[in-house]
Amino acid sequence: MQTAPQISIQPRLNPDQVTFYRHEGYLLPQQQVFSEGKFSKLQGYFEHLLQRWVTDGHGKSPEHMDVPHFAYPELMEWLLDDQVLDLVEPILGPDICLFSSHFLCKPAGVGKRVPWHEDSSYWKGRMDPMEVVTVWLAIDPSDLRNSAMHVIPRSHNEGAKGFSRYHQIDKKSAVFDSEIDADQVDDGRAVPCILKPGECSLHDGRLIHGSTANTSPIRRCGYTMRYTSTRVLHKSLGDGFQVYLARGKDHAGNTYGDPGNPNRAWAEKHPGIWPRGH
Repeated sequence: MQTAPQISIQPRLNPDQVTFYRHEGYLLPQQQVFSEGKFSKLQGYFEHLLQRWVTDGHGKSPEHMDVPHFAYPELMEWLLDDQVLDLVEPILGPDICLFSSHFLCKPAGVGKRVPWHEDSSYWKGRMDPMEVVTVWLAIDPSDLRNSAMHVIPRSHNEGAKGFSRYHQIDKKSAVFDSEIDADQVDDGRAVPCILKPGECSLHDGRLIHGSTANTSPIRRCGYTMRYTSTRVLHKSLGDGFQVYLARGKDHAGNTYGDPGNPNRAWAEKHPGIWPRGH
């Protein structure tokens, strides 16, 4: 059985906040996730990655900077930091798995819209049960000017496992090429996640959410850090995807990657998106 170092935590959510999260499917803790110095360092590191993204020929629209920690294990400094793990432990419990991360950067003026979706629909077959907490950390301000994410409260409880019906859409103006059918989305209930840099929202992987195009002069970048309990079984789909033991011990018989090294198995399966020089 694999274990991670046992530490004494300082829970960052009170019982009322945890109850709200479980009922509504999201939470705005209204606190800085990291210390000022730690967050500033992350902002600087993202700018470095963004420059690499452009230099490597991916263009100037990095909405799809997915699983960057596979190529840049330096990001584990933040993904496995006690300050973020203390934020999710009140929800997940003391045994925590790092599932994934993703920089979602909408450039000023030309940032594409994110259609209504559930993250769980893209992870179907990858885990059992489907229980993921996403920490959406604002690198830039995220507000109504630059297309803040909107969530549909309680929608995580309205589908059996978070897999709604979808239809195809034109990807030229959207980040994804599919969207939840309109009759399954009550957008009149949508709540914006207004965040200052360094603040975060939390949401369940089955919650319906999306955002409009960013036509403002202000960039909108967020870093999603995704976690599960180690009681969730992560299944191999043969694509080199890895999860990491963040805290506590394993309970489901998972295989965990080495957070100190790049994920070479992923690179072999996805050579076209691996950064040059790795």
